[in-house]
Amino acid sequence: MKQTRRQALTLALSLAAATGAGPLWAESYPSKPITIVVAYPAGGDTDALVRLYAEKLSTRIGQPVVIDNKPGASGVIGSSFVSKAPADGYTLLFAPSTFSIAQLVLKTGSGGYDVLNGFTPIIQTGTLPLALVASSASGIKSFKDLTAASKSQQLTFASPGSGSPMHILGEMVNKATGLKLAHVPYKGVAPAINDVMGGHVPLTYITLGPVAPYLQGGKLNVLAVADKQRSPLAPNVPTFQELGVKDVNVTAWHGLFGPKGMSPEVVKTLNAHFNEIIKMPDVVSRMATLGALPLGGTPETLAKTNASDFERFGRIIKELGIQAD
Repeated sequence: MKQTRRQALTLALSLAAATGAGPLWAESYPSKPITIVVAYPAGGDTDALVRLYAEKLSTRIGQPVVIDNKPGASGVIGSSFVSKAPADGYTLLFAPSTFSIAQLVLKTGSGGYDVLNGFTPIIQTGTLPLALVASSASGIKSFKDLTAASKSQQLTFASPGSGSPMHILGEMVNKATGLKLAHVPYKGVAPAINDVMGGHVPLTYITLGPVAPYLQGGKLNVLAVADKQRSPLAPNVPTFQELGVKDVNVTAWHGLFGPKGMSPEVVKTLNAHFNEIIKMPDVVSRMATLGALPLGGTPETLAKTNASDFERFGRIIKELGIQAD
C-alpha cells in the first residue's frame, strides 16, 4: 500500500513537472534581484545604455536590476564570470560587439569560455554606426581631402584600443584604399576623442554618440560611415561604399546574453520585456543621443550576428595580424 502511494505521488510530481511546473516556475520569474554584468568600466556608452534598460526593466518586473561592472582584458573577465554563473536568469551579460572578437585579438588566454556555444543569446538591443571623423583643425572636411592630404604627410588615426572594431575598420579601410594611416591606440573612447580634439591625432574611427556634441559645434567633421546604407543619425554623411571603398561595412552592436542552458521560458520573458523597452519613445531618444539605433527581435538574431562577426572578423584579424595591447 505504501509502495503504491509512493508510486502515485512520484507519477503526480512527474506529470506536474511535464505539464504545469515549468510554466508556473517561469511565471514566478523573477522572484529576486537580477544582476547584469558589464565587462567594461562605468561611464562608457555600453554602461550608459544598460543602466537605461535596467531602470525600465526593474519597473516592469518589480525587482531591482543591479549593474555590476567587471572590466578588464577587453571584456573577457566579465564575460568569463557570466559564463560560469548559474543559468537561472539572475546573472546576465550586456555586451558590445567586442564580445565576438575579444578572444581573437588577445595575446593571452581566452578566458575559458566558448563565445559561440557557451552563452544563451537573449536579444540584440541595438546597432551603432561606426564613422571616420576628422578634427576641424586638420583641415580635412571630406574623404577626398583625406586622400589628398595623405599623399603629402603621414597621417594617423586614433581608436579606443588595439583589436577594437574601430581599429579593425581602420585597417580594413587602409587595405581597401591603399591609404597608410598609422594606428594610435588609446585605452578607451574618451582619451581617443580628447587627443583628436586637442590636435594630437587628426582622425579617429568611432561611434557617433561620443562625438555628437563636437560635430554640432563644428569642432569635428564626419567623413564617412561604415554601414551599408546612410545612417538616420547622420543622413547627410556618405557611406564608404558610396565613396567607392568596398567591403568595409562594420557595424557595432549591443546584446544581452545569459549563461549557457537558460530556461527557454525565462529567455522568452526577458526577450519580450526588452523588445518593449527599446520601443519606448524616451528610450529611443536616449539611444540616439548615445549613437545607437534600436533593433530587437528574437534571440536567434543575436546568435546569428555573433556567429557572423566571429567568423568574418576572425579571418580579417588573422589576415591583417591585428592584436590587442
